[in-house]
Amino acid sequence: QVQLVESGGGLVQPGGSLRLSCTASRFTLRTYFMSWYRQAPGKERELVASITSTSSRTNYADSVKGRFTISRDNAKNTVYLQMNSLKPEDSAVYYCKAEFAAIYWGQGTQVTVSS
Repeated sequence: QVQLVESGGGLVQPGGSLRLSCTASRFTLRTYFMSWYRQAPGKERELVASITSTSSRTNYADSVKGRFTISRDNAKNTVYLQMNSLKPEDSAVYYCKAEFAAIYWGQGTQVTVSS
């Protein structure tokens, strides 16, 4: 079964850091355009960051620029989201998305930023 599995979420204090991972199973991410989205309770799902298949270009939501970094390791079939200087408003379920021949979503990982 084709899957994207996110990990690395959890509870962190404001100002802290987390690194999310998204690993594909039963397909290779090498040719896929990858994105991270997030959805907070009562809000629409929003794009956080994206990266091209060769890592030549990245894109970030204004709210996370300078704090979050998206990267990928195609050899490990994994995409990462390094999140620094976390704020309470970053609390959400974070999802990864793969787009190319098909579109795949992960099941999400919860990030909670609270003191």
